[in-house]
Amino acid sequence: MIDIKPQKGKLLIAEPTLTGDVSFSRSVVLLAEHNDSGSVGFILNKPLDYTITDLVTEIKIPFQVYNGGPVEQDNLYFIHKVPQLIANSVEISDGIYWGGDFENTVALINKRIICAGDIRFFLGYSGWSSLQLDQELSSKSWVVVSNEHESAIIHKSADAFWKEKMVELGGDYLLWSNAPENPSLN
Repeated sequence: MIDIKPQKGKLLIAEPTLTGDVSFSRSVVLLAEHNDSGSVGFILNKPLDYTITDLVTEIKIPFQVYNGGPVEQDNLYFIHKVPQLIANSVEISDGIYWGGDFENTVALINKRIICAGDIRFFLGYSGWSSLQLDQELSSKSWVVVSNEHESAIIHKSADAFWKEKMVELGGDYLLWSNAPENPSLN
């Protein structure tokens, strides 16, 4: 397997052995930032049981909200692929952007100019202090892969995303792709 280093725009795939961690078990995380100060990412495959209309009453379209990670879960974050519409966005990579002018975003959603395939909302984020992610990579908690989906990752289905990544990794990971989440319940 190619050893890919973590950087903005890459994906972190939770190793199958990362069990017992409610936040990260079977997670696929998009790294939005990675530098000497630390790392920030958003879990892409953990939808929550409510929509954006439950959290922001001004928004009238019920877009799905995802658990972005265990840090600051009372804050709303978003990634998108429409920087020409959302001012002050920060490019992650490959046509994926983070944040921007929220009031304008709300207005554009309500006017149906921004659709669900353009944006994804998260409560909280995944964060690692300086060198923490490197330590977790050394202890084999994560596999770093390229994001071959590029900006299309925003509307990627969460249901089987981790399993798909296990199949793509191949080898011993294939065994894990069909294993139950809790093998003791098998």
